Amino acid sequence: MIILAFRKVSTMFIPKPPIIVQQSLYGALGSGGFSMTQTSNDQSQRFIHAALAASDDCIKIIGLDGSLQFMNEGGQRVMEIQDFEAVKGCPWPDFWEGKGNIAAVAAINEAREGRSSRFLGFADTATGNRRFWDVKVSPIFDDSGSVDSILSISRDITGVKEFEEQQLLLRNELSHRIKNILALVQSVAGQTLKDDDEMSVAKPAFLARLAALGRAHDLLLRPSHDMTTLKAVAETVANEQSADRIRIDGPKVTLAPKSGLAIALAFHELTTNAIKYGALANESGNISISWEIEKVNEKDCLNLVWRERDGPAVIDPAKKGFGSRMIERALASYVHGTVDLAFERDGLVFSLFAPVEALTQD
Repeated sequence: MIILAFRKVSTMFIPKPPIIVQQSLYGALGSGGFSMTQTSNDQSQRFIHAALAASDDCIKIIGLDGSLQFMNEGGQRVMEIQDFEAVKGCPWPDFWEGKGNIAAVAAINEAREGRSSRFLGFADTATGNRRFWDVKVSPIFDDSGSVDSILSISRDITGVKEFEEQQLLLRNELSHRIKNILALVQSVAGQTLKDDDEMSVAKPAFLARLAALGRAHDLLLRPSHDMTTLKAVAETVANEQSADRIRIDGPKVTLAPKSGLAIALAFHELTTNAIKYGALANESGNISISWEIEKVNEKDCLNLVWRERDGPAVIDPAKKGFGSRMIERALASYVHGTVDLAFERDGLVFSLFAPVEALTQD
C-alpha cells in the first residue's frame, strides 16, 4: 500500500515522498501498464484507485531512465491525453519547454540519488494548450532502500501564473500613470502658483485644475482597460456645464491615458474661459466640439475644432495666461500635433491636429 501525503501552501503544493508499506508501488497502481499483485486490503486498493482517478493533479511514475511509465486518469484528463499508450515510454523531460526541460532533467538526477526536488515550468497539453505547472519529483524506494522509480506530481497553476503577470502589468501601468499625473500637476502648479500672483486668486484656479485632472483620471480608470474615447472626454465637459449648449459630433477616436488627460485638461481650460468670458458667459452662447479623421501621407490624423458662437464680444487678450500656454504648447507636445487658438469675431476657435497613432500611444 502507498500513502501519499500532501501539504497545501497557498495555491502551491509540496507532496511528501511516498512511503511504501509491504506492497510494491506497481501493484498499488494496477493500471497504466502495471500488473496487479496480491493485495491484503481491497478497500485500501479501491481508495487508491479512486483517489488517483479523481485527482486533478497529474501523478506520474517515471523510470530511472526518465521515461514515462504511468499517469493517473486525472492527470490524463488535465493533460488532455486520449490514449496513454501513445505517450507511454516517451522521455518525460521532453514534455517541458526551455528552462523547464533543464529542471526536469536535474530533478530526475536528484531522484536517482534519493533526493526530492521541485520546479515550475511550462508544458503543453496533448492538444497544444499551454499550461504552467508546479512540479514535485521524489524517489520511490524498494524494500531494500534502493531507488526503484520516480514519482512526479504536477499541479496546473496556469491561473495563478496569469494572475501574477496581470498584477505585474497593472503595477507597471499604475506607476506609469502616476508619473504622468505628477508631471502634469508639477506643470500646473508651476504655472498657476507664480510668485507675482495673489494666493487668493491662484489657489482656487490651482484647485479647479486639480479637480479637472481628477475627473479625467476617473474617466480613464473605468473598467474599459487602458483606453477611453474622445467623445467620452468631451461629454464629461458638457455634462458638467449646460449640456444643451454644447454640441458634440465626431467619429470614435480612442485615447491613451496620457493624451486623454492632456485633452481633458485643455477642455477644462477652454470651458473655464468660456464661462468667464466666452460663449457660456451669457444666456445665448453655445459651443460646438467637432472632429473628423483625415488622411495625410497615408496616415490617419485627427482634425478637432472647438468653436464658440453668440457669446459676448471677443477680445484678444494682451497677455496669455497658463491656460492658453498649456493648450498651445503642452497639449501639442503630448499629442505630437499642432494647436491653434484664434480669437475670432464670432467667438474663440480652438483647433487641434494630430496623428491618430500618437493619441493611442502612452
